[in-house]
Amino acid sequence: MRVISGTAKGRTLKSPGAATRPITDRVKENLFNIVGARVREANVLDLFAGAGSVGIEALSRGARFATFVENDRDALSALRANLELTRLDARARIVRDDVFRFIRRHNVIASEAQQSPSSNLEVASSQKALLAMTVFDLIYIAPPQYKELWSETLQALDGRGMLATSGIIVAQIFPKEYRALELKEFALQDQRTYGSTMLCFYRGK
Repeated sequence: MRVISGTAKGRTLKSPGAATRPITDRVKENLFNIVGARVREANVLDLFAGAGSVGIEALSRGARFATFVENDRDALSALRANLELTRLDARARIVRDDVFRFIRRHNVIASEAQQSPSSNLEVASSQKALLAMTVFDLIYIAPPQYKELWSETLQALDGRGMLATSGIIVAQIFPKEYRALELKEFALQDQRTYGSTMLCFYRGK
């Protein structure tokens, strides 16, 4: 598992072991070929982040900031080490939390930032920055297989306004897991299969 392109190109990343299912280099390279230049200056959310391979690749390729959400101790240890190794930790935030609790709490923060505008320029600027960080250009979902977590995560995100207008959500699943979802805010735009991995691309309707 390595960084394929960008400022940290060639760095070998630590693996968290059996606790997570890291994306293969082949699939990751194809993913970023599809995402293309949209990753530059993007605000990235890496859910079920594992060792952070996708978010780190995005940062290496010029993403503005990445938030990594993970709850497994071994995965978090590998993630911290990988961010330090690649020297990308200054543009990253690690959240140790359950993904669904994070989504619920994150929505509350966004609502407070929107509903409590300040006349103080410094405070207002901070609120604006906070609000900007609650909307993401790229959201990556790679949960454990065969637990319906990928669909539950999409449904949890649906209607919460966390995806930027031109943003994209990518779910990494085993091909046999896929099923059509009824979503208010998102629509399936593309699917790509690479061996035992399927990438499902969703955009706002």
